[in-house]
Amino acid sequence: MIAARPSRPSRIASAAALLMLAGPLQVQAQTPPPDKLERVEITGSAIKRIEGETALPVQVITRAEIDKAGVTTAAELLARVSASANNLTDGGSVAYGGFRDQMGFNAANLRGLGVSSTLVLLNGRRVANFASPGDAAGVDLNSIPAAALQRVEILLDGASSLYGSDAIGGVINFITRKDFSGVEVSALAGNTTEGGGGNKRSATLAGGYGDYARDGFNLFGVLDVQKATSLNASRRKFIKDLDIPGRLPDLLSSYTFPGNLRPTSAQRDILISEGFKTNGKTVIDSRTINPAAASGCNPPANLYLPAGIGGVDGCTFDYMRDIELYPESTKGSMFGRGVFNLGGGHQLFAEVSLARAKTLYTGTPNRVDPDIDVGLIPALKGSSLNQLPAGDEDRLMTVRTRLTEAGLRTSELLSTTNRFVLGTNGVLSGWDYEWALNHSTSTVSDRDRLGYLNEQMVLDGFANGTLNPFGPSSAAGLALYEKAQIRGEVRRATGTMDSLDFKMSKALMPLAGGDLALALGGELRREKQNYHQSDALKQDLILGETSQGPDSDFGKSRKVNAVFGEISAPITKQLELQAALRYEHYQVSGGAASPKLGLKYVPMPELLLRASVGRGFRAPSLTDLYRPLTEGSSATLVDPVCLAADPSNTPTDCSEGWITYNYSNAKLKPEKSRQYSAGVVFEPRRGVNLNLDYWNIEKTNLISTLGVDVILSNLAKYGSLVHRDADDAIDHIDLVKENRGKQKISGLDIGASLTGLKTGVGQFGLRLNGTLTLRSLQQTGDGDPYVSNLNVFINDGVVQRWRHTVSVDWESGPFGLTLSNSYLQGYNDQHIIGKPDIKVAAYSLWNLSGAWEATKALTLRAGVQNLFDKAPPFSQQAWFFLSGYDPSYTDPRGRYAYVSAKYSFR
Repeated sequence: MIAARPSRPSRIASAAALLMLAGPLQVQAQTPPPDKLERVEITGSAIKRIEGETALPVQVITRAEIDKAGVTTAAELLARVSASANNLTDGGSVAYGGFRDQMGFNAANLRGLGVSSTLVLLNGRRVANFASPGDAAGVDLNSIPAAALQRVEILLDGASSLYGSDAIGGVINFITRKDFSGVEVSALAGNTTEGGGGNKRSATLAGGYGDYARDGFNLFGVLDVQKATSLNASRRKFIKDLDIPGRLPDLLSSYTFPGNLRPTSAQRDILISEGFKTNGKTVIDSRTINPAAASGCNPPANLYLPAGIGGVDGCTFDYMRDIELYPESTKGSMFGRGVFNLGGGHQLFAEVSLARAKTLYTGTPNRVDPDIDVGLIPALKGSSLNQLPAGDEDRLMTVRTRLTEAGLRTSELLSTTNRFVLGTNGVLSGWDYEWALNHSTSTVSDRDRLGYLNEQMVLDGFANGTLNPFGPSSAAGLALYEKAQIRGEVRRATGTMDSLDFKMSKALMPLAGGDLALALGGELRREKQNYHQSDALKQDLILGETSQGPDSDFGKSRKVNAVFGEISAPITKQLELQAALRYEHYQVSGGAASPKLGLKYVPMPELLLRASVGRGFRAPSLTDLYRPLTEGSSATLVDPVCLAADPSNTPTDCSEGWITYNYSNAKLKPEKSRQYSAGVVFEPRRGVNLNLDYWNIEKTNLISTLGVDVILSNLAKYGSLVHRDADDAIDHIDLVKENRGKQKISGLDIGASLTGLKTGVGQFGLRLNGTLTLRSLQQTGDGDPYVSNLNVFINDGVVQRWRHTVSVDWESGPFGLTLSNSYLQGYNDQHIIGKPDIKVAAYSLWNLSGAWEATKALTLRAGVQNLFDKAPPFSQQAWFFLSGYDPSYTDPRGRYAYVSAKYSFR
């Protein structure tokens, strides 16, 4: 929150800081005496000023709010911001099951415009983007030292004119403490009340030495360590209550143990002529068959589920019965800052930020499709297939099996981010100036630990009978599984950002409302990205991993240059004009100018009106431009061609996680944007504050890849992207990065605050922060009709129409309580071909926290998140690997209670 109050005696101006709400809790900033007022810089302007409120809407989360909420990471904190939607979270990351890009990436997504359109800053400067290549380009929130934060400022308006091309959706500026002396020690312990995992422990040590005003220097450092335990689906009742086998049988798996047989048409005809039965009732009539079907398929994970993907003659694997919902992680960060008085109005500052996150992902056992001689299949030894001569192709039958005996697929994702900043600031010839060098790196190491095997060794083991796909293997088979294990690093990505930035501002001349001020600045930046696969992965030796081939390694870099100017003109005491212009040039992708114009009008002390209009652009990422061809897997979706081929076919018969080929595009052009906003801030009396802001953003020339669900739902237009085999079954689907179509989104940000309500039992406060999205539309191609993801799950997520956080505070002496609620409106679920459409229920969580200031040095806190143990609502979405609910915004842990203590030595 801005630590300076406006110089003019306006009630609305003094309330400005209180109106910048970003979370369920809010406290008032400390205001220095009038003779100590100093100009400060806030997010959204490069001009230092006394007043905190500008023409652009800025929301603030204070340190007190963070402490009250009991959150310990930046990702947890931003999940409570109503203006964010479809963030990347640990829940969503584990939901990919280890088969998709950018595991371990936690990222913010303002307005639902995409991670790549949200700029994250640390103390007003950039941090290197998460290094792993993928569709999202942005800062990993694990790299933000949450324990060192003083506040978070969120600019809810496009800011390309000041900060650069990736600020179309807005800017999130994490601001650390600047001048601190003494020592603080804090610790937190939290457990889920249902048990079984999802617990957290954290400890923080903060220290500062030197009083800048007295000693001319200050050194400050924070060390934070936290550990979270994993949570398995078997330990959560809500997974059973979702009844996934009964409601979503097609989203389960046909890779089972004992394995399913997949005979060819000729083999099936022979078995049918012999009256072969697997379910004990009817002669086989489907492609997937399993002799274990008659005896129940080896439950509880393997089920006889006639409506399941295994069908009436086979078995279905219910991976949601025993899978990780929340990963085990260890996260640590160290942040240090030093400031030194150089004399003559100049200051030297230096920052060091080191962050490390180790996340352990545990998925289902690996799977394979070996071709096995029918003589090694016990159920077929009496079949005429076993009488065929050696070498006959019909002696080999495909078995779709899961390698339970080889262990769960387990991978370790190690992400480190380092950032070093050195610069000076001060006053020179009447100009406030600042420059800095910024060196930041992101390194991501993806390591296989268990369950990833040498594929050829496994196939040979099945071919010679050493491995048994139908029951327990011999000691030799178990030894082969151990010998085939491939452990160690399989992928490594490194991203580097080096920059030199500078800015200066000055009051040029007096106007009727104050000084006409000018700011000028610029940036020189170099970005690098390197990606490497292990030799085993390049050679495609690893079962369970998708190789990008022998030429998969790449290393690319580019230069980015920018200059900007800003002017603030208080034309009268009631009317202020703010204008900015930035020109930014990306090597290869070109450049563009991004203008911005804002107005602030205060017609009376109780009322402030503001408006802005601007343009921006977003350059494609290095991944968008240069990443080599990547093989991946789609969500489990229905092939409409299969569904139409036979009236008896069901969505289950035609569902599969289709192979995808993902292409970059070196000819991509930047996206363009234009946005405008208009708002009002109203304080009818002191302590009662209301704000309403309308915002509207349109993006053109979108950099996008068509979703597989979009392609399959419009084969008349996109059928050329679907490649089929001789049987007309899907072989693979091409996903190509292109500039296509437009996106439109608009809405209202609503805030309300009631503070200082004194009663006989204590002081109360009430705060509300909400976002009402009015429209969210996107074209899949130029000239195509717009498709809405407003309250509709499309492709990879949904933008809920209404999201809010609301809280009630109570304080009395050393005691305080806060009751808060976060709410996300229900929506229409993802449309699945062949299934009826359904609605997903609203998701509302209540949280309670309390604090006791036992002494001036010791503060004790306790709280309960998800007070009423709300379970994630049912969803049939097929984007995430986890089925039955949407893990991108829900918390599978259930009720979570925590206690914390902080002791300060001053």
